[in-house]
Amino acid sequence: MIFITAKFRVLPEHADQWPQITREFTQATRAEPGCLWFDWSRSVEEPTEYVLVEAFRDDAAGAAHVQSAHFKTAQQTLPAYLQETPRIINVTVPGDGWSELGEMAVDRAAD
Repeated sequence: MIFITAKFRVLPEHADQWPQITREFTQATRAEPGCLWFDWSRSVEEPTEYVLVEAFRDDAAGAAHVQSAHFKTAQQTLPAYLQETPRIINVTVPGDGWSELGEMAVDRAAD
């Protein structure tokens, strides 16, 4: 799968509205057949920074995403709300989902 993490520094006056600003793009991306997940989080230390964690099934799904109409629209509209160009890590990893963090295994049966 293609695993991507990107950091978006939003202009302070738009930071609280970022989830609404990106809603249409987010919903359209999540509806893509090759999208495994597309999740936004807001930094607890920097309120103008949002982190996007996304994954696509394979190279073809990633290519379909960047060629989609909603991606092209986002390229045109979202930069107006940003302080700087987003930073990204994009890697191909084996598998198709999350693995458990064994070092912090939770056993509720023991409660």
